Amino acid sequence: MTKTVEERWAQFFRYGPYGLLGLATFIGAAAADLVMTPPEMYVAGGLVVASLALQAWWTRAVPRLLAADPAAGSADSGAPDGKPVCAADADSLGSHDRVLPKDTTAGYVYFTLRTALAFALTWLNPFFAIYACMGYFDAARLLPPRAAQAGLVVTAVTMAGSQSGGLPPASPMNWVAFGALFLLNTVLVIVMTHLEAKEAEKVKERAETIAALENALAENAALHAQLVVQAREAGVADERRRLAAEIHDTIAQGLTGIIAQLQVVASAADPALAREHLERAQALARQSLGEARRSVQNLSPAALEHDTLPEALKKTVAEWSERTGVTARFTVTGTEEPLHEEVAVTLLRIAQEALANAARHARSTRVGVTLSYMGDEVTLDVRDDGRGFDPHALPPRTGTGGFGLDGMRARAERIAGTVAVESDPGQGTAISARVPLVRHD
Repeated sequence: MTKTVEERWAQFFRYGPYGLLGLATFIGAAAADLVMTPPEMYVAGGLVVASLALQAWWTRAVPRLLAADPAAGSADSGAPDGKPVCAADADSLGSHDRVLPKDTTAGYVYFTLRTALAFALTWLNPFFAIYACMGYFDAARLLPPRAAQAGLVVTAVTMAGSQSGGLPPASPMNWVAFGALFLLNTVLVIVMTHLEAKEAEKVKERAETIAALENALAENAALHAQLVVQAREAGVADERRRLAAEIHDTIAQGLTGIIAQLQVVASAADPALAREHLERAQALARQSLGEARRSVQNLSPAALEHDTLPEALKKTVAEWSERTGVTARFTVTGTEEPLHEEVAVTLLRIAQEALANAARHARSTRVGVTLSYMGDEVTLDVRDDGRGFDPHALPPRTGTGGFGLDGMRARAERIAGTVAVESDPGQGTAISARVPLVRHD
């Protein structure tokens, strides 16, 4: 399994000091005869052993520090092998593995003793600066900002002494080299620290941005859920209105026609005439039952199943005229075009409602229905010569009353259309519905 950058940094901080100390000891021992006296070799050997002991102590101390400070980070101190696993930030050296608490005495003691041992070893043998460079990596990791800066300066002194030929400088030229190298190391430390701080700010900004995005996503999810609920409620309400309008346009009108036919049957003395109206009542009942089923299933009216809108309107007007005995004429103007199903259904239902109103209230002798194709609009006009009424004197809609004019307007508005009514007492009534001309695909 491929290891992440965090895991690699965690391994470096666990095994890196051992590796650097071993490498420095190997190279220093190879060059010991050139830079060290025999007593210094024994002292260096003791310091190496002390460094190993310090490192072993720190390896065991890290899990206890993490366990004692749960807020320190996400390190897994309960690994099966008992080894500390420290999280890391792959974006900067100084900000990785900041899971360790910086204000513990153990951290101060470990860094101070290790830096002192590395400085002493480098004083005896310049090659031990390989081990001393570890201070560059974990000063900011183990110490607070001010103490970390001091630790970096001490490490820079150790590194400059090694690079200039050893500590203490043996000649004025070595002192000059030491000063220049110390300045160079200090500048590098300052630059790296500044870059680290900038990178840490970027990491913090990214974390804040991610948190803000998560909050925004959570808010959007809540808003989406609310909109889904509202859309569902609106859909339920719209379906109820649709069913109510369909029931009014089919069952209610059919029952009205059936009652009218049965009234004629009840008062007719001629059996043939009574039978004729009874058959009409039966036909209306079958038609109303079929329309009711189609309305529940949200299907197109039976009149539009096999006919275009002009043909369906022509048959509707003819059947209405035959049933009511009122002279009615249907006219089409403009170039006929195939209409979208919703547009055709809307105009057919408006025509049926207008004719039903004329039969119930107008007491007219003539009715004219005109379907006009006018560019990007379709207009349906229904005119009668009945007794008329005052449109402004109609009672306000209560929300539970009939579906006459309000139902026509509601149907037209659903497809961005309008319904206008012109009428005066004794002057007849004209109803005009205008809807967009949406062609059938």
